Amino acid sequence: MTFFDRRFGLIAAAAAVVALGGALPSASASRSLQVGIYDDSMVLGNPAKTFPMLKQLRAQVIRVTLPWGGRGMLSVARRKPANGGDPADPAYRWGLYDALVRRAAENKIKVLFDIVGTPGWANGGKPWNRAPKNAAFLRSFARAAATRYSGTFKPEGADEPLPPVRLWLAWNEPNDPVFLTPQYRKVGKHRYVIQGALSYARICNAIVSGVHGTKLQGEKVACGVTGPRGNDKPGGSRPSVSPLTFLRAMKRAGARGFDAYAHHPYYGSPSESPTRRPATGITLENIDKLIKQVTRLYGRKRIWVTEYGYQTKPPDPHFGVSWKRQAKYLAEAFSMARRNPRIDMMIWFLLRDEPRARSYDGWQSGLITRHGKKKPAYTTFRRLRH
Repeated sequence: MTFFDRRFGLIAAAAAVVALGGALPSASASRSLQVGIYDDSMVLGNPAKTFPMLKQLRAQVIRVTLPWGGRGMLSVARRKPANGGDPADPAYRWGLYDALVRRAAENKIKVLFDIVGTPGWANGGKPWNRAPKNAAFLRSFARAAATRYSGTFKPEGADEPLPPVRLWLAWNEPNDPVFLTPQYRKVGKHRYVIQGALSYARICNAIVSGVHGTKLQGEKVACGVTGPRGNDKPGGSRPSVSPLTFLRAMKRAGARGFDAYAHHPYYGSPSESPTRRPATGITLENIDKLIKQVTRLYGRKRIWVTEYGYQTKPPDPHFGVSWKRQAKYLAEAFSMARRNPRIDMMIWFLLRDEPRARSYDGWQSGLITRHGKKKPAYTTFRRLRH
């Protein structure tokens, strides 16, 4: 996979794995659960059609990828800036994201920006999923982004400042080699270290310090952003790190200062409902295991579920569930999250199904089909309690 495969295939189309901890739910409900959608190809590629649907769905938040580096014209920093902390540096290309932030503000929808991807000039010409050689470059970019979207920055020629963005994510699923590689590094003949966690601690700290370095009020940065499972096999063909192991390793590596811990509690098979205990991984059913570790290591950080969904069959013949079951599972999942007093945010991945093709089967957890037909889950989402 490349930067624009799977979740990031959405951006390329634009221009581009679930009762809590095995115990009874807490009697105290989450004070507020921000409900949102993550679909870059729709919000960036077809905003005029998408935002009316988001309003109809009563979405409160949209997660949007803000690519520091990677392939294609959507990366903000395709060349090295002279002053990385200056949002007006001519090396930066913010236009698509400026327009997105303005439209979201017009529709009273919050933006959650996800900073991800290293430009080649910052990692020695390596792929986008290699960490920067110098975290200061990433820190400067995060500061520039937070300054630009502070609510006070006025681009050249603009009559009004850009609307504020107060919600930020540091990377995506760094326990998965698709998004951060290498996951392990061999030391000596038989010992491995979790290189992904070492690299990610620097990434997390750079983005946290960059965003909070603006000294503005109200910004929240989430780190972790872990995928639901990993094999913990450094010598395997596709080594990855399970979320609890990764969480402990990033703590040892010095990750600190973040405001919330983000996780993606996807199901592991079509027979796995949100309330079913998973064979492996951290899903919604056992997310209290993760919360317990976060509390032990970092205190009572808030928990954000920044990516979640069930694919449907049709169109996915292998990992999908029926349209009716998708709607049922969506309602169950959001209800479970709302009952958990630590979870503040839950974001559904996708609004519209990705296309299926012989070379790329996409992802089909949309609330509407590729051709715009509303699934039952569309109405279920719209009726979620806010």
